Amino acid sequence: MTKTIAFQGRPGAYSDLACRNAYPGWTTLPCDTFDAAMEAVRDGTAQLAMIACENSLAGRVGDVHYLLPDSGLYVVGEHFQRVEHCLISLKGAKIENLKRAHSHVVALGQVRKIVKELALQPVVQADTAGSAELIAQWGNPEDCAIASSLAAELFDLEILRHNVEDAAHNTTRFYVMAAKPQQHTPNETGLMTTFVFRVRNVPAALYKALGGFATNGVNMTKLESYMVGGHFTATQFLCDVEGHPEQPALRRALEELTFFSRESRIMGVYPTAQFRKDQQSGD
Repeated sequence: MTKTIAFQGRPGAYSDLACRNAYPGWTTLPCDTFDAAMEAVRDGTAQLAMIACENSLAGRVGDVHYLLPDSGLYVVGEHFQRVEHCLISLKGAKIENLKRAHSHVVALGQVRKIVKELALQPVVQADTAGSAELIAQWGNPEDCAIASSLAAELFDLEILRHNVEDAAHNTTRFYVMAAKPQQHTPNETGLMTTFVFRVRNVPAALYKALGGFATNGVNMTKLESYMVGGHFTATQFLCDVEGHPEQPALRRALEELTFFSRESRIMGVYPTAQFRKDQQSGD
């Protein structure tokens, strides 16, 4: 039976590429929204969803933090995808004849040097892969797209220049979501735990809630805050930490967190990605 992994975006998007790299041989399912990708897992259409959560240049991905806690899904993995922008146009198009570069607004902000070098007019589109699809439909050799090599392949376009991004470290991190949590034991090494919590509306509540992670030597790799229900006094936090919730250090830290929080919930325990391990070994 063919397994399916859902993602937000058009065929050829970087999320599509991430799915193919992380789960070779799986069928990828494009969805219009993050919620639709999660719904595909909830209704059984897909076994997993690849959900972008942060980018090394653009920061966190909007809406994801709101959707995760109420999605009914669990984080079962993480994947890091290097973003390698390509300058794509029709087969036979000449780079000196290009006039307009189409892409997502974030992608256009990451290729300012090539846009300036070629004196291109940047044109904002809904997404990167969709821009490549438009280039194929229009058939105008003066238009090009900033998109992935996969998009060029899927829409039968030519890559006029590889790696046109301004920063070589441009990388997107993804949560891999499933309907059921992965089961791991406390004696396993190389694990991550993702959880959400809300602090009590009292002075120094966040300081006290997080103090246990410092005193117990737990490495927190991500802490994001956002308002809940439009209330300035209702702030929820999304965290990633190293370790298993039942390992002594993390267990004590979570117990202290619970004491100073209105609520806390584990979203998933999963293996650390090799990309993260490689970065840590290079520190």
